Amino acid sequence: MFSFLAILLLGFLLGMRHATDPDHVVAVTTIVSKQPGIAKAGLIGVLWGLGHTFTIFVVGTMIILFRVTIPPRVGLSMELTVAAMLVLLGVLNLSGALRWLQEKFTPNSQLATPLGSDAGRAGMQRRDAFAPTQTDVAQPQSWRLRQNLKSFGLYNALRPLVIGIVHGLAGSAAVALLVMTTIRDPWRAITYLLLFGIGTIAGMMIITAVIAMPFAFTVRRFSGWNRGMAVASGLLSLAFGLFLSYQIGFVDGLFTTHPLWTPH
Repeated sequence: MFSFLAILLLGFLLGMRHATDPDHVVAVTTIVSKQPGIAKAGLIGVLWGLGHTFTIFVVGTMIILFRVTIPPRVGLSMELTVAAMLVLLGVLNLSGALRWLQEKFTPNSQLATPLGSDAGRAGMQRRDAFAPTQTDVAQPQSWRLRQNLKSFGLYNALRPLVIGIVHGLAGSAAVALLVMTTIRDPWRAITYLLLFGIGTIAGMMIITAVIAMPFAFTVRRFSGWNRGMAVASGLLSLAFGLFLSYQIGFVDGLFTTHPLWTPH
C-alpha cells in the first residue's frame, strides 16, 4: 500500500514536470502574452491543464483497459496536431488576429494599449472616471476576484481548454504505455493517470503565473517592451511549430513510407 502511495506521489510530481515540456510552455506563453494579469494567467494554466488532463485520462484509460495499440502513423499524426497548433498560434499572434478575437469576444477586457496613443489616453480617462471609490476599496478580495473571473469571458476560457485537449493527444499514449509497464492493476494505473493530470494542472498554473509576471509589470509603464515580448512569443511559437513539423514529418517519417514512432 505504501509503495502504491509513493507511486501516486511520483505521478503527481511527474505531472508537474510534464507541464514544463517546451511545446507546452511555448503554447501558453503565446496565450498569456495577450492576457496580462497574474491571476488570469494562473486561471489560463488551470484550464489548459484541465483540457490536457481530460485527453490524457480518456485516451490513456482506453489504452489501459482495452489494450489499444496505436500504429506509428497515428501516433505521429497525434503529435503533429501539436506542431500545427503552435504554428497557428504563432501566425494568429503575429497577424494581430488573437488581439482582434480577444476584443470581439471579450469586449470588456483590458488589453495592453500604448499609453501615448489616443486609445491609451482615452483608456486612462475612463479609468479615472471610474476610479475605485472608498466603498470599492473596502470590498473583500474574494469579491474582486469574482469580478475578475466574471470579466474573463467564455472565449478566454475555451481557448486554453481546447489547446490543452490538443496537447494531450501527443502525450496520452506515451504516459499510458509507461504506466502499463510499471502498474499491472488497471484501476491503479488509471488512478495514477488522474494524479498525473492533477500534477500537470498544478504545474501549469504555476508556470503561467510566472510567465505572466513580466507582461503584467510592463503593460502600462513599458508598453513597447510588452508588445515586443508578445511578438517574440509569436515568433517562438511559429518557429518551434515548424521545427516540430519537420521533425515529425521527415525525421520520424510521418510523410514517408516508413514512419518510426517512439512514444516519449
